[in-house]
Amino acid sequence: MLESKIEARLTKGVKDLGGKAFKFVSPGNNGIPDRLVILPGGRVLFAELKARNGILSKMQEYQIAELRRLGAEVWEVWGINDADNFLSRCRDIISGGSI
Repeated sequence: MLESKIEARLTKGVKDLGGKAFKFVSPGNNGIPDRLVILPGGRVLFAELKARNGILSKMQEYQIAELRRLGAEVWEVWGINDADNFLSRCRDIISGGSI
């Protein structure tokens, strides 16, 4: 499945949950995750979206590792099933599930 279809599924799903999934662009910072997701209640997550057969660039690997080192929750979403798992996690967070 194309990355654009995965992105559409994720962004619509986040919107349906009452959140925002901003396309994240940070000039001068290559490799930043594709989406900055803000859920009701203020929880912020990052999502890097890839087709099932995609690959992370070295810069994407670096940026994801740096965000995680800083304590950010970063998801690597590999295909439509991972997008559904991400949305399930978002529902859990919104409903007060574990962090």
